Amino acid sequence: YLLIHPNLKMMMFALRRTVLAKSASSSTQKLTAARCMSGNATEASFDLTGSFDTYKLDVAPENTVTATRDELMDYFKLMYTMRRMEITCDNEYKARNIRGFCHLYDGQEAVATGINAALSVDDSWITSYRCHCVALARGGTVSSVLGELFGFKDGYTKGKGGSMHFYNKDYNFYGGQGIVGAQVPVGTGLAFANKYNTPPGEDMPVAIACYGDGAANQGQIWESANMAMLWKLPMIYCIENNQYGMGTSIERHSSHSEYYKMGNHIPGIKMDGMNILAVKEGMRFVKDWCAKGNGPMYVEMSTYRYHGHSMSDPGTTYRNRDEIKQTRSTRDPLEFLKKTMIDAGFTDKDEMKKVEKDIRKEVQAEVVKAKESSPPDLEDLSTFIFSKDGGKESDEIQPFIRMPDYAKSIVN
Repeated sequence: YLLIHPNLKMMMFALRRTVLAKSASSSTQKLTAARCMSGNATEASFDLTGSFDTYKLDVAPENTVTATRDELMDYFKLMYTMRRMEITCDNEYKARNIRGFCHLYDGQEAVATGINAALSVDDSWITSYRCHCVALARGGTVSSVLGELFGFKDGYTKGKGGSMHFYNKDYNFYGGQGIVGAQVPVGTGLAFANKYNTPPGEDMPVAIACYGDGAANQGQIWESANMAMLWKLPMIYCIENNQYGMGTSIERHSSHSEYYKMGNHIPGIKMDGMNILAVKEGMRFVKDWCAKGNGPMYVEMSTYRYHGHSMSDPGTTYRNRDEIKQTRSTRDPLEFLKKTMIDAGFTDKDEMKKVEKDIRKEVQAEVVKAKESSPPDLEDLSTFIFSKDGGKESDEIQPFIRMPDYAKSIVN
């Protein structure tokens, strides 16, 4: 792509800007439509008209949602913490305190926060390697997430997982998968387990597998979806469409870019993934549908990532800064939620500035806390590989595990 004639390259950028401008304009109308319809200082109703598109469904999410001030403030605090945490990851990576792969989530915070608000801890969640913020929502802390990225023993998975492999059994969070699309068959297995363990006639816990638009055309996804439909599993196939598969736009990498329709006869729904109210209400609808034995559903979240694919990708060779700036100014999920709260009379600009300032301080304190830890001890290298009691916490050290031989090490 970089070898294309400069004039043609500029034409392609211009075309991309035009497409994005139309998308941003449409989304701006949607965000404006999510206005406060009625309410008081603690609770209000909001209009979501235009936030959903459905496929093979006779019903749809409600176009009116009610939320309290405390709910929206909690969502904002979590989303702003996610944003500041990811910006901190960027800085720590550039300072070489974080090594290896690192995929940041800033811009997509409303997706993880809205899904988390709609699901319960009994529901199973598995996602891609862009997983820091989901880990935070599913029982994590900023210090545990950063500690894991630093490779320290007090990290989210004791320094053994790194950026792409978070896990929290207590919250039914299964990662963090390093291989593109590999989480989807595993997620389908989680849905199978949820159905298997639920007494007939009762609502089932659902399972959700989140993956990007770049993975959406993989064969393993359709194979999994086929089984899920045959067995009516409570499975949600959630495509986080951030407009690029690595560095390739959806127009260039997918012949079918209406991802919520990719399940053929499996129903689907597209949501405004930059609108926390739409994501929560939409996912509440999807969870209810799947939990009642109707089978799986495809969900497409229309969202955007501000960083490149990973920290090794500047994100400006296949898109320009104007595109990113335009999205920030018209669709940013944090600014949308802040404006929604102010328009509803829940808060004012001065209070929100204080909230943001307090969170910035909290994140910095968590960074200091994370750095007080240290790498795992050598003895921990072989723990939690084999279990002697069928998957419980205790583990068994096998005598055939070969430990490092420092006498032969190139370090010496």
